[in-house]
Amino acid sequence: MTAPLIVLNVVALSPYMLGEHTPNLNKLLKQGYAAQPLHVQFPAVTTTSQACMLTGKQPSEHGIVGNGWYFKDLAEVMFWKQANQLVQGDKVYDQLKAEQPNFKVSKLFWWYNMYANVDASITPRPHYLADGGKIFDCYSTPTGLHQQIENNIGTFPFFNFWGPKAGIGASRWIAQAAVEEFKLNKPNLQLVYLPHLDYCLQKLGPNHPDISKEIAAIDQVIGELMAGLAEFNPNYLIVSEYGITQVDKVVHINRLLRKQGWIKVRETAGQENLDCGASQVFAVSDHQCAHVYLNDKSLLAEVKSLLEQAHGIEQVLDKRQQTEMGLAHERSGDLVVISQANAWFSYYFWLDDNKAPDYARTVDIHRKPGYDPVEMYIDPKIRFPLFAVAKRILKKKLGFRMLMDVIPLDASLVNGSHGRITDDANQGAILIMPEWLQQKIGQQQYQITDVNQLIKQVLTAND
Repeated sequence: MTAPLIVLNVVALSPYMLGEHTPNLNKLLKQGYAAQPLHVQFPAVTTTSQACMLTGKQPSEHGIVGNGWYFKDLAEVMFWKQANQLVQGDKVYDQLKAEQPNFKVSKLFWWYNMYANVDASITPRPHYLADGGKIFDCYSTPTGLHQQIENNIGTFPFFNFWGPKAGIGASRWIAQAAVEEFKLNKPNLQLVYLPHLDYCLQKLGPNHPDISKEIAAIDQVIGELMAGLAEFNPNYLIVSEYGITQVDKVVHINRLLRKQGWIKVRETAGQENLDCGASQVFAVSDHQCAHVYLNDKSLLAEVKSLLEQAHGIEQVLDKRQQTEMGLAHERSGDLVVISQANAWFSYYFWLDDNKAPDYARTVDIHRKPGYDPVEMYIDPKIRFPLFAVAKRILKKKLGFRMLMDVIPLDASLVNGSHGRITDDANQGAILIMPEWLQQKIGQQQYQITDVNQLIKQVLTAND
């Protein structure tokens, strides 16, 4: 029987990081594993990258064109949806389970986890209450799995998973949960997502001196996971979704479009909200990628010309050019915009901060019509941030409605980003695989879509 396979998705791990701060990964390399760059698909963002790995297809085929997009039939932008049905086409575990009826798969914190064809899964999924509040919780299958694991290792630290307190705690919990889950279910394939580097590299930037400590922290978590699973003697594939590079410029693409009169907003109680259905043109920003949708197609040439001349923008792709890049899909923008290496796109559409919607100053990943890394910061204008947070929490506990409006509106705080293909492959994604597999296949370079086949090759090595 082939040994089980653990696929560790160590987000934002890059080849250049291997060295004095990664003793556990170094140990793995000395035990018959090889590391090399993994060439990614644009846009190099979480959900697109994962869909490419699991399907072996490009976004033009699997339909995951970003972490979010414009749902045209609803006239709404939606980010971070979780239903597996959104990924079009079979995933590697669908193929393996069809070929081997007793094949068992566990999927821990990878995206599009809900209702996937797997035997065990855990994913973050709060309960949204009728009064506007929410209860932080996970969703798992079989029912009760995450509660069983939490009884052993403690509650999942939601506030370490995203927001100003994002840090190593969430990745450590996921790694511990992976060990617990493996011991419970003995899967043939376990997919594990460790997001830690994603936070600190965006927040501090890869050039910050503290990043070496963060690399060491995730390496320690990897070592603890491997020690916990040593008795099962699994094979490993270690991958990352992208590399994060230093940025020093933000492009407010929707503000550019609004100044042309193309964006419409709805103003209520002094707050503006983006009205996608009424706008002639608007952008869905996603790190260093922006999908631009046109309700008025006659403006296409004019919009493309405007954006091509804008500072901080490297390339503007029409549908023909998207086809050449494997990105053209009914969900992709009429135009797709790529930032320069040192820039990224904000979702901001208001011109006056006093008219920003209330969610702009909160951690609210589902309501915002674009990705917002500024959610990792507490507003530096708040003199006593801990007191400000405690005051709001106390208000909530006393039964009053409150808004955790402590997030700044200063996008210049962000120091790292991803999405475009890095100029240096050593700053991009990584692939660590068994040397015997590399010798068997004989390829010199690997694309992110090759991960699908690499998983199958490892798991059918003795067939």
